Amino acid sequence: MKFKSTFSVFLLTLVFGFTACNTEEITSPQGDENAAIETTTTKASNLTAKVGNCAQVPGWASQNGGTTGGGSAAETVVTTYAQLKSALENTAVKVVKVTGTITITTRLSFQDQTGKTIYGASGAKLVSTNQTKDGSGIINIKRCKNLIIRNLIFEGPGAYDTDGWDNAILDDCQNVWVDHCEFRDGVDGNFDIKNKSDYISVTYSKFHYLKPPKAGGSGGSDDHRYSNLIGSSDGATADRGKLRITFARCWWAPGCKERMPRVRFGKVHIVNSFFNSTVSNKCIAAGFEADIRVETNVFEGVKTPIDLMTGFTAVTAVDNVFTNTSGNQAGSNTAFTPPYTIVKLDKTAVKADVSANAGPTLGGNICGSF
Repeated sequence: MKFKSTFSVFLLTLVFGFTACNTEEITSPQGDENAAIETTTTKASNLTAKVGNCAQVPGWASQNGGTTGGGSAAETVVTTYAQLKSALENTAVKVVKVTGTITITTRLSFQDQTGKTIYGASGAKLVSTNQTKDGSGIINIKRCKNLIIRNLIFEGPGAYDTDGWDNAILDDCQNVWVDHCEFRDGVDGNFDIKNKSDYISVTYSKFHYLKPPKAGGSGGSDDHRYSNLIGSSDGATADRGKLRITFARCWWAPGCKERMPRVRFGKVHIVNSFFNSTVSNKCIAAGFEADIRVETNVFEGVKTPIDLMTGFTAVTAVDNVFTNTSGNQAGSNTAFTPPYTIVKLDKTAVKADVSANAGPTLGGNICGSF
C-alpha cells in the first residue's frame, strides 16, 4: 500500500508539472482584476504537444469540451502541394506534419472534419503568389471541429484589394487552437474568422506585412493591409452568441494598417499582445455588437489603439501600456468576463516575450506555449 500511495503521488506530481511555462502570473476572471498568485514550473520543451502531456490549450478553445486536435495519432509528413492536399482531404489522417516550403497552386479547401492537427517542422512555409479575386488565398477551413494548427508560416503575395481571399479563413468552425503561426502579406487579409465560428484561441501568432500594398484594386482601397476580420458583416446575425475568441500573446507587427482585429458580434479577449505597426490607422476596432476585453497589452507607436465604432456592445480596457500612441485608448461599458483562467504575463514583460516568441519559434509540435 505504501508503494502504491507513493507512486500515485509521483504520477500526480509529473502531470501537474507540465501545466505552465516559466514564471508568470495566473489570474482568475473572478474578483479583483489585479489579484494574482505567482507560480514557477519547468518548461517541457522536449515533449510533443499531444494534449495531455503539455499545458492545456488556453482561452476560449479550452471550453465546450476542449480542443485536442489529432492527439497522439501517427503523423503523415508532407513536402509537396499534392501530398498536403491529399492529407488534408483524407479524414483518416489525423496529424499532418509540413516540412519545407510548399507553393499553393490552388487554394486549399479543408472541410467537414473533426479532430486534426496540422503543424510545421522548423521553417515550414505555405506560400501563395496569386493576387486575383478567385485564385488568391492559401487555405479555407470550413465546418471543421477540434483542430490544432501550429508552427506554420502562411505567406501571401501582398495586399491588393480585389475582394479576394485571405491567407487563412475559419468559416463555421468550432474549437480551434492556432498557435505559434505567422500570417503575412495576405491579399485581402491575413487571417479571418467568421460565419458562426466559435471557441477559438489564437496564441503566440504574428501578423504583418513585408511587401508594399498594390493600388488600383476593384475593391477600392489602395492600401488593404487589413489583417484580421472577425465576423463578415453587420447583417450576419447568425453570429450572435458565437465568435468567442481569445488572442493571447499575439503580435500585430510592422505593416499592419487596420483590423488588429476588427470585431463584430463576438466575445473577444485580447490579452498580453503587442501592437507596434507605425503605419496603422487604428488597431482594435469594436464594430457592430462587439464585446471585447482588452487586457494587459502593449501599444507602441500606433494610431487609435482602440476604435469604438457604431453599434458596439462593450469594450473593457484594463492594465494596458500606451507608448507614443495617438487616438483613443479607453473602453466603454463593461465587457464580458471570460469563463476560463489563463496564464498572464505582467505588462512589463509583454513586449519582450511576444516579440521574441510569437510566430513559428517552436521547432515543431512541442510544448512551450503556456
